Amino acid sequence: MTLSVADAIRTRRTIRHYRPDPVPAATLAALLDLAVEAPSSWNLQDRSIVVVSDAEGRARLARATGGQPQPQEAPVVLVFVAEPRAWRDDRLDVYDRARRNGAWSEEFIAGFAAESTAFQEGLEKRGLLREYAVKDAMIAASFLMLAATELGLATSPMNGWDEAAVKQAIGIGDRDDLAIALLVSLGHPVEHRPHPGRRAPERNIFRERYGA
Repeated sequence: MTLSVADAIRTRRTIRHYRPDPVPAATLAALLDLAVEAPSSWNLQDRSIVVVSDAEGRARLARATGGQPQPQEAPVVLVFVAEPRAWRDDRLDVYDRARRNGAWSEEFIAGFAAESTAFQEGLEKRGLLREYAVKDAMIAASFLMLAATELGLATSPMNGWDEAAVKQAIGIGDRDDLAIALLVSLGHPVEHRPHPGRRAPERNIFRERYGA
């Protein structure tokens, strides 16, 4: 049975223990395609995903996470990498795709290129490039987790890792221009976790002003 987006949001749970069964290649490819459909600031697409599925790579990530079980048991761990300096790269392929899709006109592209560059320069002056790139990577991770739920797979968004060790594990130990946003384990659950519940909406939802 296909889940709606609302059902996927309500039924997704963080799973720490997994069966060793592999995630089919076609399923993984579909999930990754959906993850990169996520929006990003100025359509910079300033995030990448490193797929770690071999035992040695997952063992390195397990050590980087202080021995958490997810990298040891899940057949796949996805490392979401934020790219704070992506705005400096050539974006002609982004513009060309938007042009061919009929989404952006030549006039829009010219203005967009200038305005987005000015915006990123402003972020750089304020030291906010990393923060924006991490946000974009987290949105992509959220898309993937919901898509995985629809396909009957389990995920766990992982904190509690050493960034330097994670970067070393995926071959970017010398890349100060990149940041680790999130690790997400992916696989078939071996456990069922009941929903612990959430606070009543009025505890966290306000109108117009915080606390109102």
